[in-house]
Amino acid sequence: MITLFLRYTIDPNKLSDIAKYAADEQVPIRESGGKILGYFMPTDFAGATNEAIGLIDFPSLAEYEVYRAKLAVHPLHKKYVEVLESTGALLSIHRSLVHRVESSPEQGL
Repeated sequence: MITLFLRYTIDPNKLSDIAKYAADEQVPIRESGGKILGYFMPTDFAGATNEAIGLIDFPSLAEYEVYRAKLAVHPLHKKYVEVLESTGALLSIHRSLVHRVESSPEQGL
């Protein structure tokens, strides 16, 4: 299992535009083969207010590559990206593929 880690640098004054994109984009992501773990928006309570995070699971690197190809041509994805770009809310995206560390039973107890 691999997880796509997306860190969005955003304009915090346009948080509603990013939140709408994150909610809408979940349909084409699922239809393209991604299992969404969640999208997370910043708060005013702690941490940076100009970063949002998305986490999407894939069974393998091969499945991630299939997802990328499907998402690139998905009509709803194209529409949502165009709308988001028109708002100026998204400044940049950092993408990483990471592996989750699962807990293991304590040994010797």
